[in-house]
Amino acid sequence: MSKKKRRDIPRFTTPIIETHCHLDYLEQAELAATIEKSLAAGVERIVTIAVSADNLHRVMELANSSQYIWGTQGIHPHEAASYTPQVDAVIRRHAAAERIVAIGEIGLDYYYDHADRAVQRKAFEQQLQTAVELDLPVVIHTREADDDTRDILQNYSEALLRKGVIHSFTSGPALAEFCLAEGFMLGFNGITTFNRADNVRAVVAATPLDKIVLETDAPYLTPVPYRGRPNAPYYLPFIAETVAAIKNIDVEELLRQVNRNSRALFFNGA
Repeated sequence: MSKKKRRDIPRFTTPIIETHCHLDYLEQAELAATIEKSLAAGVERIVTIAVSADNLHRVMELANSSQYIWGTQGIHPHEAASYTPQVDAVIRRHAAAERIVAIGEIGLDYYYDHADRAVQRKAFEQQLQTAVELDLPVVIHTREADDDTRDILQNYSEALLRKGVIHSFTSGPALAEFCLAEGFMLGFNGITTFNRADNVRAVVAATPLDKIVLETDAPYLTPVPYRGRPNAPYYLPFIAETVAAIKNIDVEELLRQVNRNSRALFFNGA
């Protein structure tokens, strides 16, 4: 997209919580600049997400490095083969810390199939059980795996008292309806701004306002009008604008409710 079509990041009164990004991908100087720019854009809290045995410790370090950063602990389905009792022990130890707010990113990915599907399902189930035992919400990744995701969640949903979020929701309406009925939230990001994402916008339109949280999944999925650049939490206002337009409400109204949702999801409402 040409620079002429880009515009300044809008600034709103209501603060925004970034519920899903990957700060560990950034070098230290870039990290500091990203946090500074995100705060200037109205982002008040950032949740950075663990995905592998290799970055559990780094996410923990980041969560302890700044008053604005919190983290999660979990193994992504792409890395399911690395989920071992030893890794689970690390996750459990780290998850006891105040700055760790969820188990994730966990789930199923049948689109890329980087890990055997049976191995993915086992790792997903075991980490759901960890979340149950630790009384933490979950951050779930699911792609082209709607049926198995639903079937597995049916076995754990009742015991997951704090539920969680289906992040970067791109699945079908049936899974959305199931997850919402079970008390999960849905996370929406820059995909909502993409030209060919009518299916995602339809789910946004059908999702109750009190079940929506915003995310970037940075450095991926940069929203219009900055597609082609690495994503960052400071682009959240563009996503907020798009979701508000889909819901046909004022952006500030959306952000007030989404802020409450995000606090309820990860911070016990605080």
